[in-house]
Amino acid sequence: MKRGKRFFENDKLLIYVGTAIFFILAVVLGIIMYMTTKTGFKMENETNQINQEQQIGNETESVNTDIGKTVEEQTSNTNSNGTDDVETDNTGKLDTEENKETTNMEKEEVMQNNEDETTKVNEDIENNEETEAKNEVDEPDVPSNENQDVNQTTETKNEVNFVKPVDGEIICDFAKDNLIYSETLKEWITHTAIDIKADKTSVIKSAADGVVKSIVNDPRYGLTVVISHDDGYETVYSNLLTAEFVVEGEEVTQGQTIGTAGNTASFESNMESHLHFELIKDGEYLDPKIYLK
Repeated sequence: MKRGKRFFENDKLLIYVGTAIFFILAVVLGIIMYMTTKTGFKMENETNQINQEQQIGNETESVNTDIGKTVEEQTSNTNSNGTDDVETDNTGKLDTEENKETTNMEKEEVMQNNEDETTKVNEDIENNEETEAKNEVDEPDVPSNENQDVNQTTETKNEVNFVKPVDGEIICDFAKDNLIYSETLKEWITHTAIDIKADKTSVIKSAADGVVKSIVNDPRYGLTVVISHDDGYETVYSNLLTAEFVVEGEEVTQGQTIGTAGNTASFESNMESHLHFELIKDGEYLDPKIYLK
């Protein structure tokens, strides 16, 4: 019994071993078949790709052959028409020569025009010189003394002479470009006039011939008379007590009474009685001392 049992156990072991070997062989066989199939597909794809590349190469070669034939045909046609090309070249050459001749003709015309213009300018210069010489001969000689008299007369006619409108001391000078201290305003100010000392009711006269432009009560400088003169001059008489001797628009002569001195200027009320006198030309204030005689 023991021997039979041992044989049975050995047979069972053989079955297990055989089954394992079979399983291993099956797995190996499956792997081999898989690899073979994959390799086959890959080779097939590579073969198809090679065939496609060969087909593209054949088509390209065919196209190149056709292009070569076309080029040869065009070349043969060009050779057959060689006479036309020669004629074209000859025509082009002729055109170039004609253009050169035309250019030379244009240059000659320009040079001729320049010569004509130069000749004309020279003639004009000669004519002008002759005309000037003739004018110099025709002009009468004027004695130098007569010329001086004419110039002096002109200067005298255009010059306006001013006299002092009232006799008195200048107590505040002209200061357009610098500052002076005002006792009335208690500050530094400019002064575009001269202040001439004059007692109250002193007669104020016109400094030159002219026309009364305005008579006003200025809030700063009191009763003021403005007279217009020739050559754009104006004289201004301020700080007056009265101005009843003239009216606006009246023509006045040099030395004519226009008012009396007073103390009506609020900007100069702390000063003694005086005439605030301004001289203006074309809107610009001038120093009256320079022009008074």
